[in-house]
Amino acid sequence: MERVPNVTRDAAAAAVRNPLAFIAARWTPDPRTVRRAALAALVMAVVIVVTGGAVRLTGSGLGCPTWPKCTHDSLTTTSEMGFHGIVEFGNRMLTYVLCAAVGWAIVAARSQKPFRRSLTRLGWAQFWVVMGNAILGGVVVLVGLNPYTVAAHFLLSTALITVATVMWQRTREGDSAARPLVGGAIQQLVWVLVVVSALLVAVGTVVTGAGPHAGDSSEVPRMPLDWETVSKAHAVLAWIVVTLTFALWFVLKAVDAPKGPPARTRDLFLVLLAQGAVGYIQYFTDLPEVLVGLHMFGSCLVWIAVLRVLLSLRERPAGTASGPAVQTYDATSVSMAGPR
Repeated sequence: MERVPNVTRDAAAAAVRNPLAFIAARWTPDPRTVRRAALAALVMAVVIVVTGGAVRLTGSGLGCPTWPKCTHDSLTTTSEMGFHGIVEFGNRMLTYVLCAAVGWAIVAARSQKPFRRSLTRLGWAQFWVVMGNAILGGVVVLVGLNPYTVAAHFLLSTALITVATVMWQRTREGDSAARPLVGGAIQQLVWVLVVVSALLVAVGTVVTGAGPHAGDSSEVPRMPLDWETVSKAHAVLAWIVVTLTFALWFVLKAVDAPKGPPARTRDLFLVLLAQGAVGYIQYFTDLPEVLVGLHMFGSCLVWIAVLRVLLSLRERPAGTASGPAVQTYDATSVSMAGPR
């Protein structure tokens, strides 16, 4: 006698085996929803950097002296930990909010029709960067806020911002082959701008590691470098980035480039001016915590603006995606689909 399939049971099994495919079979998000999900992940990537800076600037880096628990006896902060424990544990809890935002971006990208593997992969890339940075954050605590691990923690956060920015941009494009909007010489100039900007961010972490804000009220070793010298090198790199940005804008105008690249370059120039003003004010006012935190936020905005300039140099027309056609599933076929 032929077995009658149990549709309810098969659907439940499918949801367990491949929940993303199960959701995708029943929900097709609007493209605007996918864009908002990607933007939410990017915003949370910036927020976690700013709140991490607040932990350091309030001297709360060891507010929870161990990891993954807050103390050896408690998973959460206790009243004895006081203000510093609340700040550090609160930042740890924001990691879950970040994971939720990245998860939402993954679900939305996976459910979009037609299926775009590139978007899903960018979402998963963010997830694994978040997991790696969470572990690195635990290492930072376990080694007593060693400045080199703190710098690596920030740079990995910058990598997360990079992937999130690319995904946000890709949600506004199609999957056709990229078509350059400017010539090769301008592209090379932009890549020089990207490399120098990345070096600027990296040297900024050295300024932090050698500076007075150690992240804890106790004695924390700093990088054995002259802070004044490193700060001046950081300022020189900043001026190089500003000069390259202005030169790029001038060249784009001279060759009558499409409006996208000049507009993004103008945005970068304005962000750089604001960031430079904050940097000089904090330098001459003995690094007040509020301005240092604002400078960290500005660093994120500068890097995002640099990436947007790079991404504006080509276009992928929407509606001409080269990916597979819209996929449909029934309750039993979902259970056979592998994770994507």
